[in-house]
Amino acid sequence: MGVVQIVATALAFAVTAVAVVLVVRAVRQILAVIRLGQPDPTRSNARGQRTVTMLRETFGHTKMLTWSVVGAAHWVVMISFILLSSLVAGAYFEVINPEWELPILGNWAPFLFVTEWLGIIGIISILVLIGIRLRNLPTRKSRSRFAGSTMWQAYFVEYVILAVLILGFLIRGFKVANGWFHAPVWATPLSHALGELLPAWPNGITITALIKIGVSMAWAITIGLNVTMGVAWHRFLAFFNIFFKRNADGAPALGALKPMTSAGKPIDLEEADPETDTFGVSQVEHFGWKGLLDFSTCTECGRCQSQCPAWNTGKPLSPKLIVLSLRDHAYAKAPYLLAGGGKDLSGDEKGTAEQLSKVNVLALAEAERPLIGGAEALGVIDPDALWACTTCGACVEQCPVDIEHVDHIVDMRRYQVMIESSFPAEAGAMLRNLENKGNPWGAPPNTREDWTKGLDFAVPRVGEAESFEYLFWVGCAGAFEDKAKKTTRAVATLLNEAGVSFAILGNNETCTGDPARRIGNEFVYQMLAQQNVETIKESGALKIVATCPHCFNTIGNEYSELGLDVEVVHHTELLAHLVKTGKLTPVTPVEGGLTYHDPCYLGRHNRVFTPPREVLGAALGGSAAPAILEMGRREERSFCCGAGGARMWMEERIGKRINVERTEEALATGAKTIAVGCPFCSTMITDGVRSKGDESVEVIDVATVLLKSVKG
Repeated sequence: MGVVQIVATALAFAVTAVAVVLVVRAVRQILAVIRLGQPDPTRSNARGQRTVTMLRETFGHTKMLTWSVVGAAHWVVMISFILLSSLVAGAYFEVINPEWELPILGNWAPFLFVTEWLGIIGIISILVLIGIRLRNLPTRKSRSRFAGSTMWQAYFVEYVILAVLILGFLIRGFKVANGWFHAPVWATPLSHALGELLPAWPNGITITALIKIGVSMAWAITIGLNVTMGVAWHRFLAFFNIFFKRNADGAPALGALKPMTSAGKPIDLEEADPETDTFGVSQVEHFGWKGLLDFSTCTECGRCQSQCPAWNTGKPLSPKLIVLSLRDHAYAKAPYLLAGGGKDLSGDEKGTAEQLSKVNVLALAEAERPLIGGAEALGVIDPDALWACTTCGACVEQCPVDIEHVDHIVDMRRYQVMIESSFPAEAGAMLRNLENKGNPWGAPPNTREDWTKGLDFAVPRVGEAESFEYLFWVGCAGAFEDKAKKTTRAVATLLNEAGVSFAILGNNETCTGDPARRIGNEFVYQMLAQQNVETIKESGALKIVATCPHCFNTIGNEYSELGLDVEVVHHTELLAHLVKTGKLTPVTPVEGGLTYHDPCYLGRHNRVFTPPREVLGAALGGSAAPAILEMGRREERSFCCGAGGARMWMEERIGKRINVERTEEALATGAKTIAVGCPFCSTMITDGVRSKGDESVEVIDVATVLLKSVKG
């Protein structure tokens, strides 16, 4: 061993020792912070299925590949990072003796072939990712998905990967030049090409291997010193975050909200004890441990941000920035919490004065910050950001590491509403109406059946009908809102025309509680939901058809928590079936062009994309007719109308109105009919069309489109 090799070996192992110590310390810090979260026993079931889901999502890149170029490039870089780390291990042998190789694999032709071509494609892929980042640099005027991301960290990680790949080829090139490389040219063309250019310099191998180890360990040291460096740590944490996602089968955490829990157990508010139960989240440690894992795993890629309707219309809400703010706050506050800071549920301090005296000043200051508060209060989350969320789920849908943004936002809302009574003033009227009248509009409950007046057939009520196949859940909008009542009448007419036996609850129906739950008032939701569950059970209904996706989602996905077991379908699903089976036959094609807006709670939350399009396709005249004029953002990437998350009853004072943004996209198709499948969407997009002054465009429900075609 020469002097160069001795010095290089000493330096390589010294820097590696420093890196290992720092990374181990960082891992312990991350685990300690995650353990501060509340228990969640629902995350450990179906481990076999969870393992399959994790492997499919990570190695199959199922979410990343929805953005094809970025996804493909990222997949190559990920595989390169995993497989070519073996070449970093080989560099330790090469600093000791430039003729040595990685044992077993180092001279195996298939391994050399795979790593050669993976390295070539990896360099191309990382350059593509660097180019995409540079092309989308945030500016003062842009709403880039990278706005708010820690850019130096991303550049550092990308250039380290690029450097390691290039250094690997240089090592091989020097080995070729010295006659110590044993792979054929066809298998390793780039290495041989470099070998023709490089000198036969044995120390070149040692020095390049040392630089490769130094660059790799510089990366490890950097992440060891930066536990919040999600752009690097997600390479390890993503496997766990995906494994512990809410749905073991791999479905996004959409549809049902996560129930309000205390110490990991769902809260029945009739039996809750304010002394021992926590209502929502008021401190970062009140999140479940999976929430803290979510925050730690965020890659800062901004895909959630790019899809968020609030962010895209100039609101202060960015799902990414919410997560990053909570992450930074959790890690800054952690020393205080780990020293026993904070109070237990009885109100007593958990830590001793001696323990807390050792906590650094920054952690103590962070502990004083309110979780929710404006700039003056130095709050972690801006209230305007919290209340701008429509719970559309676009962020959850797009997140490549399965962060559950909506659950965390609603958990913070719950505390604000139920404990602090702090929420937008105009929403207060809606909540009072739900409590007093059983509907958010405050309409007299005894007028729920008024929509049936004037129909040329009798609408059967539960209790009057001897038997029925479907309970028709009309919903508050369908019973009280003028435009939605037309949809209700259209559905009832079509069901009657098709010979489907159905019945309604009439005045015995009340709000499902969706707007109360999404705004954070779990008490009102549980009160309404329990009443409805009892009513539905008494009706004997086994199947329910609903015209409102919010009712459809709540009854179908959330009432099961209260013991209800029924089949729930959206009216577009039932109508599509009736058209397919010939019980409804469109005869008059829709003219003037038609586009369809996917409601968030029907499409993204419940994956109902095809049935509405089948109905509309039939109404357009079948396969020979012009196709639906689709908008650019559709199906799982549909853009929200702005009404979800109880935003229907809150004013939109900041930025551009979300419904106007969506309406402009619909009008750009040139269609004269905008079809919807949700009464909220109908109201919002109708208002958007009016704001544009285009009286030639009609906004109507899918059922009304079909009725016009069937009846001519």
